[in-house]
Amino acid sequence: MAVILNEVKNLNHQYMKILIDNGHGSNTPGKCSPDSRYHEWSYTRDIASAIVRQLNSACYDATLLVPETHDVSLRTRADRANAWCCQLGKRNVCLVSIHTNAAGNGRDWMTARGWCCYTSRGQTAGDRLADCLYAAAELYLPGHKIRKDYSDGDPDQEADFAILKNTLCASALSENLFHDNPADLAFLESSTGRQAIIDLHVRGIIQYINQFA
Repeated sequence: MAVILNEVKNLNHQYMKILIDNGHGSNTPGKCSPDSRYHEWSYTRDIASAIVRQLNSACYDATLLVPETHDVSLRTRADRANAWCCQLGKRNVCLVSIHTNAAGNGRDWMTARGWCCYTSRGQTAGDRLADCLYAAAELYLPGHKIRKDYSDGDPDQEADFAILKNTLCASALSENLFHDNPADLAFLESSTGRQAIIDLHVRGIIQYINQFA
């Protein structure tokens, strides 16, 4: 974290509202490790809150999109983001939704591993945000698979996720390793892994703001 803060002190950045979304809620069924010790909503809420704190401490304006612990509909999440866009202008807002991935049905341990980031289809401002997150992931996740799709010329995956296609601002959704892979999960739950996931998002968001905002 000290490295990030030292870099920020030397950078000028325009004002931008940063919205951090975490996947799911306490009432979302499933979304847990096969042994049920890990729950995606709880982990991603913890990570999202830490990202907000670190960005705020570096003098960036970051806010949790969903402060509630229970699940909030995708329509409501998009409406909240778009309300900020209407107030500040969509170029002055960015959104990152934090998730962990799963390859199976939740009952069995799987072999799929790695980190990736999604944007909506086509070339949008979200692609530039995802590029910055990918660069940070390469730095903070050495030895881990970084899952890329260069079919459209950049590394991000593309999908019609509502939080991406229904929001007006630059938006990206990160899948931070697989919670149904024992090796990925062990890293996620370690103090080193937790901080790496936090720091890669902080660094990627700051890079996006200083390069493109």
